[in-house]
Amino acid sequence: MSAAPRVVVLAGGVGGSRFVLGVRAALRARGLADTAASLTVVVNTGDDLWLSGVRLQPDVDSITYALAGVNDAERGWGRRDDSERVNRELQEWGAGWPWFTLGDLDLGTHLARTGWLREGLTPTQVLERMSHRWDLGARLLPMTDAEADTVVVLGDGTRLHFQEWWTRHRATLAPARFENPGIDAAAPAPGVTGAIAAADVVLLAPSNPVVSIGPILAVPGMREAVRATAAPVVGVSPIIGGKVVRGMADVCLTAIGVETSAAAVAGLYGARSAGGLLDAWLLAEEDAALADDVAGRGIRPLVRPLWMTDAAGQAALGDAALVAAGI
Repeated sequence: MSAAPRVVVLAGGVGGSRFVLGVRAALRARGLADTAASLTVVVNTGDDLWLSGVRLQPDVDSITYALAGVNDAERGWGRRDDSERVNRELQEWGAGWPWFTLGDLDLGTHLARTGWLREGLTPTQVLERMSHRWDLGARLLPMTDAEADTVVVLGDGTRLHFQEWWTRHRATLAPARFENPGIDAAAPAPGVTGAIAAADVVLLAPSNPVVSIGPILAVPGMREAVRATAAPVVGVSPIIGGKVVRGMADVCLTAIGVETSAAAVAGLYGARSAGGLLDAWLLAEEDAALADDVAGRGIRPLVRPLWMTDAAGQAALGDAALVAAGI
């Protein structure tokens, strides 16, 4: 391909952050100096919430910090070498959630975002402004400008914000279903469907398929845009050897009746030839025996190393995803 490839990644969470880093590295290895003109990341905003009067966007910030090289890679969220003085003061006042830690530098981001939102900027405009601070090498877009926070509904009807269920309870409370109130009236953020339509490849990151990629695809018009693009759509399995890599995606999958396996998640997305989304699916060497199952679902299986334990692994996976799309 002579022109710079146009790559769109749907992503959220730690897995999404690492994968986006790998795709950026793979594009740079191809000699692209300005990867920001090539790489667009559509970020999950279902994790967002209001807390202590400020708007938090956990997945947006995790991917922004990772691309900027200032993220806390150990924890997987927040800023590296951050302090927590303000968080402790909030707790002394009985404000916020004592089990939801906010670093001081991280709070600076939330305060800036909230101020801009109060001034009338949209989440898309806020993210664009945030992106000017660092050389991210990518254009970041929220999945929607609407607020459609994820709510976890338990079997007894109790409703919890996703962050309370995930962070406080560590997904130990069995969910009956996940909801995004307001999402039916939402629309893809400006630029999202245009980027997908013009893409040379659309990649589904190895993020939680239920609460990271799921909300993105639930935005009206999003699934249709992915299905209609002329570009190949390549997904990367978040399951390796029948187990989740990080987090509690297995609990989420069980709640919607999907087995925790690479083939089952491929089936959840579905083959484009059968009205689903995927043309190809990268699954781990540990799951090579499932390749025929994936192929039987109408999706081209590609067995590749999927571990992203370091920068080299991230770049190798990013390269494998691009190669799968002919780039």
